[in-house]
Amino acid sequence: MSFLTPFPCDKCGMCCCHVNLSLETQFLDRGDGICIAYNQHLKLCRIYNVRPDICRVDEQYKKNYKNKYTWQEFIELNQIACRILLSK
Repeated sequence: MSFLTPFPCDKCGMCCCHVNLSLETQFLDRGDGICIAYNQHLKLCRIYNVRPDICRVDEQYKKNYKNKYTWQEFIELNQIACRILLSK
């Protein structure tokens, strides 16, 4: 598994605006649930190229989930989480 299809992110920023909801991302919370590196006006990460692994779907899969799910299953699970965040 050297190549994974890209995660279909629509760059809505909802995961960046709710980092307080996961124990794995709470360290990024600036105090209001929004990531300290997220630019709300531009809807962009200010540290995208050096963002933590927890913010990298493909790296999380390779390091923690590849023995549990296929890449497609992992994408589907993440998309469920995306839909939940979009409904907030």
